[in-house]
Amino acid sequence: MQTDIDPRSLIGRKAFDRNGTKIGTVDEVYLDDATGVPEWAAVRTGLFSRDAFVPLEPSELVGDTLRVPFDRSLIKEAPDFGVGRHLSPEQELQLYHHYGLDVTLPTDFQHDFGRLAGDDST
Repeated sequence: MQTDIDPRSLIGRKAFDRNGTKIGTVDEVYLDDATGVPEWAAVRTGLFSRDAFVPLEPSELVGDTLRVPFDRSLIKEAPDFGVGRHLSPEQELQLYHHYGLDVTLPTDFQHDFGRLAGDDST
């Protein structure tokens, strides 16, 4: 995904799965603490549904929408960590594994990531 986009501009965009099926609307964007790059989006999957975390890489912006390269069913089954809070490294790893994304971390890894866009407290 384009990394120079203002993460706040993603909020409110409609999100679609790889088949073009609507997933929902982006509620929040989470940034990598070290780089400030948008890393996860919390997508509201329905009026009375929870938010599902989706990876912004390898997702892409297509016009005014976010295209997520996973099936809607996989997205709706993503681990539920609630929104509005910082993601722990363990939670983020669970999400990467859920989506089958390869993440290799150094053995001395002590990085904390998943900060909310607009939240300057670290």
